[in-house]
Amino acid sequence: MKRLACLSLLMTLPITATYSADNTSTKKLAVQKVTAEPAHLTTRIQWIKYPQVQYKSEDLENLDRSAIIRIRADETGKVIATEIQESTGLKALDQKLVNAVHAAKVKPYIKNGTALEIIGYQTFTLKMDDSEDKAPRKNECTYTFASKNWLKQEKNKSVPFEYQQQPQLKLDENLLKNQDRLVKFKFKVDKHGDVSNVQLKKRSGVNALDQQVIEAVSNAKVTTIRSYKTLWIYKKSTLNDQIEFKVNKCQ
Repeated sequence: MKRLACLSLLMTLPITATYSADNTSTKKLAVQKVTAEPAHLTTRIQWIKYPQVQYKSEDLENLDRSAIIRIRADETGKVIATEIQESTGLKALDQKLVNAVHAAKVKPYIKNGTALEIIGYQTFTLKMDDSEDKAPRKNECTYTFASKNWLKQEKNKSVPFEYQQQPQLKLDENLLKNQDRLVKFKFKVDKHGDVSNVQLKKRSGVNALDQQVIEAVSNAKVTTIRSYKTLWIYKKSTLNDQIEFKVNKCQ
């Protein structure tokens, strides 16, 4: 009887061991996940820095030209691959377009808080009338940092804080895209006057413009106005300001 019981036990061991191994393998496989997301496909690429193509009428060989370029950008917006889908008919001109695209920057596509690669197409139309030697020359016009607080400060009016010097900003009027723009922002400043944590309370609608304002404020130095009662205490301050860019009023 004992022999029979031992034999029965031995017969079940391989099955139990096999099941246990299979079960462990299944558990291991169950936690494996594919995290790589496919690139986002779009027919309309949004740009942080649009491709700037400089050309002369001789580059077009005296004809208006157009092209379509397939573009791949990584998660940061850097262009990593290009392919001519429809050529201008001129190799040298195609290369100018490709060089301009690689020097540009795409606005990253965000999905569930994660930036993805982007694949899309951009059409370019190059007209004779817009070539460097044909287009009328415009005077360069740029906006400086003329925020609400800075303008009051310049007029010696009462302000909650003072910029130690005018923040550096040189904004191209083309970024306004023929529309008045307003940016409202807040930031923190420590006891040394160093600015941190710049946040936009109201965006202009043009990302490249917003980023230049953030950069200007981030590099500023600020003096906070404090009463005699709180001179012995220091608390990191949160300050607010805004800057308006009006069409045709740049300096």
